[in-house]
Amino acid sequence: MADSSEPLVCERRGDALLVGFNRPEKRNAIDLATTEALHQVLSDHARERCILVLHSTTPGMFVAGADIGELVARDADDAFMGINVRLFERLEAHRWPTIAAVDGPALGGGCELAMACDLRIASHRARFAQPELNLGILAGAGANWRLAQLVGLPLARRMLYLGEALDAEAALAAGLVDGVHEPEALLDAAMAMVDTVAARSWRALELTKLALRLHRPATSAFDMAAQSLLFESDDKRKRMEKFLNRRKG
Repeated sequence: MADSSEPLVCERRGDALLVGFNRPEKRNAIDLATTEALHQVLSDHARERCILVLHSTTPGMFVAGADIGELVARDADDAFMGINVRLFERLEAHRWPTIAAVDGPALGGGCELAMACDLRIASHRARFAQPELNLGILAGAGANWRLAQLVGLPLARRMLYLGEALDAEAALAAGLVDGVHEPEALLDAAMAMVDTVAARSWRALELTKLALRLHRPATSAFDMAAQSLLFESDDKRKRMEKFLNRRKG
Protein backbone atom coordinates (compact mmCIF):
# COMPACT_ATOMS: atom_id res chain seq x y z
CA MET A 1 0.00 0.00 0.00
CA ALA A 2 1.24 3.50 -0.79
CA ASP A 3 2.44 6.02 1.80
CA SER A 4 -0.74 7.40 3.37
CA SER A 5 0.85 10.82 3.97
CA GLU A 6 0.24 11.87 0.36
CA PRO A 7 -3.32 12.29 -0.99
CA LEU A 8 -2.16 11.30 -4.49
CA VAL A 9 0.51 8.89 -5.65
CA CYS A 10 1.71 9.23 -9.25
CA GLU A 11 3.58 6.75 -11.39
CA ARG A 12 4.72 7.16 -14.98
CA ARG A 13 4.21 3.94 -16.91
CA GLY A 14 4.95 4.27 -20.62
CA ASP A 15 2.48 6.70 -22.16
CA ALA A 16 0.33 6.65 -19.02
CA LEU A 17 0.52 8.71 -15.87
CA LEU A 18 -1.18 6.71 -13.14
CA VAL A 19 -2.75 9.05 -10.59
CA GLY A 20 -3.68 7.10 -7.47
CA PHE A 21 -6.06 8.49 -4.87
CA ASN A 22 -4.54 7.64 -1.54
CA ARG A 23 -6.79 8.43 1.44
CA PRO A 24 -8.07 4.95 2.34
CA GLU A 25 -9.06 6.01 5.85
CA LYS A 26 -11.52 8.45 4.24
CA ARG A 27 -12.46 6.17 1.32
CA ASN A 28 -10.50 8.60 -0.88
CA ALA A 29 -12.97 11.42 -0.20
CA ILE A 30 -11.84 14.61 -1.93
CA ASP A 31 -10.64 17.24 0.52
CA LEU A 32 -8.90 20.54 -0.21
CA ALA A 33 -5.45 18.94 -0.02
CA THR A 34 -6.49 16.42 -2.67
CA THR A 35 -7.81 19.11 -5.02
CA GLU A 36 -4.58 21.08 -4.63
CA ALA A 37 -2.52 17.96 -5.30
CA LEU A 38 -4.47 17.15 -8.47
CA HIS A 39 -4.13 20.75 -9.68
CA GLN A 40 -0.37 20.37 -9.20
CA VAL A 41 -0.33 17.11 -11.17
CA LEU A 42 -2.20 18.78 -14.03
CA SER A 43 0.24 21.71 -13.97
CA ASP A 44 3.32 19.49 -13.84
CA HIS A 45 2.20 17.42 -16.83
CA ALA A 46 0.44 20.05 -18.95
CA ARG A 47 3.23 20.06 -21.56
CA GLU A 48 4.09 16.37 -21.30
CA ARG A 49 2.44 13.88 -23.60
CA CYS A 50 0.62 11.52 -21.27
CA ILE A 51 -2.71 9.84 -20.83
CA LEU A 52 -3.95 10.19 -17.26
CA VAL A 53 -5.31 7.08 -15.54
CA LEU A 54 -7.19 7.93 -12.34
CA HIS A 55 -7.50 5.05 -9.88
CA SER A 56 -7.23 4.17 -6.20
CA THR A 57 -4.11 2.92 -4.45
CA THR A 58 -6.40 0.76 -2.31
CA PRO A 59 -8.26 -2.18 -3.91
CA GLY A 60 -12.02 -2.00 -3.72
CA MET A 61 -12.12 1.79 -3.66
CA PHE A 62 -12.42 4.70 -6.04
CA VAL A 63 -13.54 8.08 -4.65
CA ALA A 64 -16.45 8.16 -2.22
CA GLY A 65 -17.33 11.80 -2.91
CA ALA A 66 -16.30 15.07 -1.33
CA ASP A 67 -15.06 15.12 2.26
CA ILE A 68 -18.27 15.92 4.16
CA GLY A 69 -16.23 16.98 7.18
CA GLU A 70 -14.93 19.90 5.11
CA LEU A 71 -18.08 20.41 3.09
CA VAL A 72 -20.30 21.05 6.12
CA ALA A 73 -18.25 24.16 6.96
CA ARG A 74 -18.17 25.62 3.45
CA ASP A 75 -20.26 28.72 2.80
CA ALA A 76 -21.47 30.77 -0.16
CA ASP A 77 -18.01 32.21 -0.83
CA ASP A 78 -16.60 28.70 -1.06
CA ALA A 79 -19.37 27.73 -3.47
CA PHE A 80 -18.55 30.67 -5.74
CA MET A 81 -14.90 29.59 -5.72
CA GLY A 82 -16.10 26.40 -7.44
CA ILE A 83 -13.40 24.27 -5.83
CA ASN A 84 -14.42 20.97 -7.44
CA VAL A 85 -16.09 22.59 -10.47
CA ARG A 86 -12.88 24.25 -11.59
CA LEU A 87 -10.78 21.19 -10.82
CA PHE A 88 -12.98 18.88 -12.88
CA GLU A 89 -13.13 21.38 -15.73
CA ARG A 90 -9.34 21.49 -15.71
CA LEU A 91 -9.19 17.68 -15.69
CA GLU A 92 -11.63 17.61 -18.60
CA ALA A 93 -9.37 20.07 -20.45
CA HIS A 94 -6.21 17.95 -20.11
CA ARG A 95 -4.75 17.97 -23.60
CA TRP A 96 -5.00 14.22 -24.18
CA PRO A 97 -7.54 11.54 -23.25
CA THR A 98 -8.06 10.58 -19.63
CA ILE A 99 -9.30 7.30 -18.14
CA ALA A 100 -11.00 6.59 -14.81
CA ALA A 101 -10.48 3.06 -13.48
CA VAL A 102 -13.26 2.60 -10.92
CA ASP A 103 -12.83 -0.29 -8.47
CA GLY A 104 -15.39 0.65 -5.85
CA PRO A 105 -17.99 3.29 -4.97
CA ALA A 106 -17.90 6.46 -7.09
CA LEU A 107 -20.33 8.61 -5.16
CA GLY A 108 -21.20 12.29 -5.47
CA GLY A 109 -18.01 14.12 -6.36
CA GLY A 110 -16.37 10.76 -7.07
CA CYS A 111 -18.91 10.05 -9.79
CA GLU A 112 -18.46 13.60 -11.11
CA LEU A 113 -14.69 13.09 -11.13
CA ALA A 114 -15.08 9.92 -13.19
CA MET A 115 -17.45 11.68 -15.60
CA ALA A 116 -14.90 14.46 -16.13
CA CYS A 117 -12.61 11.83 -17.65
CA ASP A 118 -12.92 10.88 -21.30
CA LEU A 119 -13.22 7.14 -20.71
CA ARG A 120 -14.36 5.09 -17.74
CA ILE A 121 -13.88 1.42 -16.96
CA ALA A 122 -15.11 -0.37 -13.87
CA SER A 123 -14.63 -3.51 -11.86
CA HIS A 124 -17.58 -5.57 -10.69
CA ARG A 125 -17.17 -3.82 -7.32
CA ALA A 126 -17.97 -0.38 -8.76
CA ARG A 127 -21.08 1.58 -7.86
CA PHE A 128 -22.17 4.99 -9.13
CA ALA A 129 -24.54 7.41 -7.40
CA GLN A 130 -25.25 11.12 -6.85
CA PRO A 131 -26.59 11.44 -3.27
CA GLU A 132 -26.08 15.20 -2.92
CA LEU A 133 -29.76 16.14 -2.65
CA ASN A 134 -30.02 13.98 0.47
CA LEU A 135 -27.33 16.21 2.01
CA GLY A 136 -29.17 19.44 1.24
CA ILE A 137 -26.97 20.47 -1.69
CA LEU A 138 -26.93 19.85 -5.43
CA ALA A 139 -24.52 17.88 -7.58
CA GLY A 140 -22.75 21.07 -8.57
CA ALA A 141 -19.50 19.79 -10.07
CA GLY A 142 -20.81 18.63 -13.43
CA ALA A 143 -23.41 15.93 -12.82
CA ASN A 144 -26.29 18.23 -13.75
CA TRP A 145 -25.14 18.12 -17.36
CA ARG A 146 -22.51 15.37 -17.73
CA LEU A 147 -24.81 12.71 -16.31
CA ALA A 148 -27.65 13.53 -18.71
CA GLN A 149 -25.19 13.71 -21.59
CA LEU A 150 -23.84 10.24 -20.79
CA VAL A 151 -26.88 8.24 -19.68
CA GLY A 152 -29.85 10.29 -20.90
CA LEU A 153 -32.18 12.61 -19.06
CA PRO A 154 -34.63 10.02 -17.61
CA LEU A 155 -31.91 8.01 -15.84
CA ALA A 156 -30.11 11.19 -14.80
CA ARG A 157 -33.32 12.38 -13.15
CA ARG A 158 -33.69 9.09 -11.27
CA MET A 159 -30.10 9.20 -10.07
CA LEU A 160 -30.38 12.82 -8.95
CA TYR A 161 -33.98 12.98 -7.67
CA LEU A 162 -34.34 9.46 -6.28
CA GLY A 163 -30.74 8.64 -5.45
CA GLU A 164 -30.81 5.61 -7.75
CA ALA A 165 -27.43 3.86 -7.75
CA LEU A 166 -25.94 1.88 -10.64
CA ASP A 167 -23.77 -1.17 -10.24
CA ALA A 168 -21.07 -1.83 -12.82
CA GLU A 169 -23.27 -3.82 -15.19
CA ALA A 170 -26.07 -1.24 -15.07
CA ALA A 171 -23.52 1.53 -15.65
CA LEU A 172 -22.21 -0.32 -18.69
CA ALA A 173 -25.72 -0.82 -20.09
CA ALA A 174 -26.48 2.88 -19.55
CA GLY A 175 -23.28 4.06 -21.25
CA LEU A 176 -21.75 5.50 -18.08
CA VAL A 177 -18.75 3.17 -18.35
CA ASP A 178 -16.99 1.73 -21.37
CA GLY A 179 -16.11 -1.69 -19.99
CA VAL A 180 -16.37 -3.93 -16.92
CA HIS A 181 -13.49 -6.12 -15.75
CA GLU A 182 -12.44 -8.30 -12.86
CA PRO A 183 -10.83 -6.17 -10.13
CA GLU A 184 -7.37 -7.67 -10.56
CA ALA A 185 -7.49 -6.98 -14.32
CA LEU A 186 -8.77 -3.39 -14.14
CA LEU A 187 -5.47 -1.51 -14.37
CA ASP A 188 -4.25 -3.87 -17.09
CA ALA A 189 -7.41 -3.05 -19.04
CA ALA A 190 -6.74 0.67 -18.53
CA MET A 191 -3.18 0.24 -19.78
CA ALA A 192 -4.44 -1.62 -22.86
CA MET A 193 -6.67 1.38 -23.59
CA VAL A 194 -3.69 3.68 -23.12
CA ASP A 195 -1.66 1.65 -25.62
CA THR A 196 -4.46 1.81 -28.19
CA VAL A 197 -5.00 5.54 -27.76
CA ALA A 198 -1.28 6.37 -27.72
CA ALA A 199 -0.75 4.60 -31.04
CA ARG A 200 -2.76 7.36 -32.71
CA SER A 201 -1.58 10.82 -33.64
CA TRP A 202 -1.08 12.85 -30.46
CA ARG A 203 -1.87 16.10 -32.24
CA ALA A 204 -5.00 14.61 -33.78
CA LEU A 205 -6.04 13.36 -30.32
CA GLU A 206 -5.58 16.84 -28.90
CA LEU A 207 -7.62 18.46 -31.65
CA THR A 208 -10.34 15.83 -31.40
CA LYS A 209 -10.67 16.54 -27.67
CA LEU A 210 -11.07 20.22 -28.46
CA ALA A 211 -13.72 19.43 -31.07
CA LEU A 212 -15.70 17.22 -28.70
CA ARG A 213 -15.64 19.88 -26.00
CA LEU A 214 -17.64 22.15 -28.30
CA HIS A 215 -20.66 20.05 -27.25
CA ARG A 216 -20.18 21.07 -23.60
CA PRO A 217 -23.13 23.07 -22.20
CA ALA A 218 -22.27 26.08 -20.05
CA THR A 219 -24.00 25.36 -16.73
CA SER A 220 -21.13 25.77 -14.26
CA ALA A 221 -21.95 29.38 -13.41
CA PHE A 222 -25.52 28.42 -12.50
CA ASP A 223 -24.33 25.42 -10.48
CA MET A 224 -22.01 27.62 -8.42
CA ALA A 225 -24.71 30.24 -7.83
CA ALA A 226 -27.28 27.64 -6.81
CA GLN A 227 -24.80 25.85 -4.57
CA SER A 228 -23.97 29.12 -2.81
CA LEU A 229 -27.60 29.40 -1.67
CA LEU A 230 -27.65 25.81 -0.44
CA PHE A 231 -24.30 26.05 1.35
CA GLU A 232 -25.75 28.76 3.62
CA SER A 233 -28.88 26.80 4.58
CA ASP A 234 -29.59 25.29 8.00
CA ASP A 235 -31.03 22.27 6.19
CA LYS A 236 -27.64 21.53 4.62
CA ARG A 237 -25.81 21.77 7.95
CA LYS A 238 -28.33 19.53 9.72
CA ARG A 239 -28.27 16.91 7.01
CA MET A 240 -24.47 16.81 6.81
CA GLU A 241 -24.07 16.71 10.59
CA LYS A 242 -26.55 13.81 10.69
CA PHE A 243 -24.49 12.05 8.01
CA LEU A 244 -21.24 12.59 9.92
CA ASN A 245 -22.76 11.43 13.22
CA ARG A 246 -24.10 8.31 11.54
CA ARG A 247 -20.60 7.53 10.22
CA LYS A 248 -19.12 7.92 13.72
CA GLY A 249 -21.71 5.63 15.28
